[in-house]
Amino acid sequence: MNRFWLVLGGVFALPTSVFAAEEGAAMAGGLGILGAPAVGLCIALAVIAAATAQGRIATAYMEGASRNPGADKVMRTPLILSLIFVETLVLFTVLICLMLVGKL
Repeated sequence: MNRFWLVLGGVFALPTSVFAAEEGAAMAGGLGILGAPAVGLCIALAVIAAATAQGRIATAYMEGASRNPGADKVMRTPLILSLIFVETLVLFTVLICLMLVGKL
């Protein structure tokens, strides 16, 4: 008879531990303690790369405009598009990082 009560008690206690394990598994999916520094490093690397790329784009534009001043108006649209594309990549990186921070 004691074995029956032990098994019955285990059957009623088991679902609560399963629900607790499910909640713990959901919490383990986060970034943990290294999440915030990783997000900061990701944003910093994206900004450094974008600043370098924008500097090179501006250098190439200035060199081209100084060699051929007549092509200044023709080269302006690709310059602006290139700068927009680089800045968009940084904004996407920041957006993804903010989404990851929301999971912390």
